[in-house]
Amino acid sequence: MNQFTRFLRQWLGDEEDLDLLIQHLDALEALVIRVYKGGIATPADEAEYGKIRLWLQELYPAWQDEMRPYWQQAVVGGRPATEDPVLRVLQATAAADLVDDWEAMQNLPAVREALNRLVLTRSQKE
Repeated sequence: MNQFTRFLRQWLGDEEDLDLLIQHLDALEALVIRVYKGGIATPADEAEYGKIRLWLQELYPAWQDEMRPYWQQAVVGGRPATEDPVLRVLQATAAADLVDDWEAMQNLPAVREALNRLVLTRSQKE
């Protein structure tokens, strides 16, 4: 788990659904960075991306409304975010599509910012 997200998460009780979201978004971030920087998607990357993408396609919609106000405050490539950054990254149908996808890389900070704001807001409610 991202260190800052872990720091924010420590004040929440048992929220298994949120933990799964964090886990999958962390994995997505790590994979996008690895594939982009490495300039290649290995068979293991393809398999991992397939699993992450499938999970997020199925279960992220339940989080979209809660994440929306946070990503709308984020910046992508120096400009205000105009679309859900999670969905933008998931536009890649395969890990190999991320090799030269600078725009996906630029959306990662907005994903992290929205996630951290969500965790912080939830921790302040408890």
